[in-house]
Amino acid sequence: MTQGSDMRANYPSLRGKRVLITGGGSGIGAGIVEGFARQGADVTFFDIAEEDSRAIAAQFGARFERVDITDITSVQSTIARLIAEGGSFDVLVNNAANDDRHTVDEVTEEYWDNRFNVNLKHLFFAAQSVIPGMREKKGGAIVNLGSISWHLGLPELTLYQTAKAAIEGLTRSLARELGEDGIRVTCVVPGNVRTPRQLKWYTPEGEQEIVDAQCLKGRLVPEDVAALVMFLASDDARLITGHEYFVDAGWR
Repeated sequence: MTQGSDMRANYPSLRGKRVLITGGGSGIGAGIVEGFARQGADVTFFDIAEEDSRAIAAQFGARFERVDITDITSVQSTIARLIAEGGSFDVLVNNAANDDRHTVDEVTEEYWDNRFNVNLKHLFFAAQSVIPGMREKKGGAIVNLGSISWHLGLPELTLYQTAKAAIEGLTRSLARELGEDGIRVTCVVPGNVRTPRQLKWYTPEGEQEIVDAQCLKGRLVPEDVAALVMFLASDDARLITGHEYFVDAGWR
């Protein structure tokens, strides 16, 4: 059972903050967009799914920018334009990813490069783009989205899991590099979150197997992940950096 909006935590430190979210047009990303918008933040998100994204932007008062996160030039030029128009970002949520299934035998060099472009490369370059503005403000928060999948060693996800494992290393190294500038870098590790995309991969019986393997028997939804992301982005987490934090109902 999820909480009503009047029962959720409120973070005054997020009100008016400029927040950039990648992959905000659906699933977990849309939940994060909604969460920050409800906090009164100034929310911009990237996605390529125009119809869904425009609906989400209109519903929550967010700004949608159509950006292909595999096009690093587009990512960085769009961020530069947004900063020039409205000032530097206070929070970056690196959420965009794609967990298409694949076998080891199917992987080609082209597919390898594509998967790492989709699931890893853009996180670094998006961060690189917002860091100068955060340095000037002497603070900021970068929250990367990892995945429980590599901790469990799930089948048919070798490249996705390799990229997601690397994100935890990226988080720790950026936290060390940027700590003296007051910039915090953390990683949220979701378990299996019930989204329309995930329902493509699981039957009702498969969903039940996941719940049975969890310590807590509730079904995770996007707002559960958003709750942790918002806490880590807020001033309540002012001395939290350099680590990964699970929201998985104990599925390990």
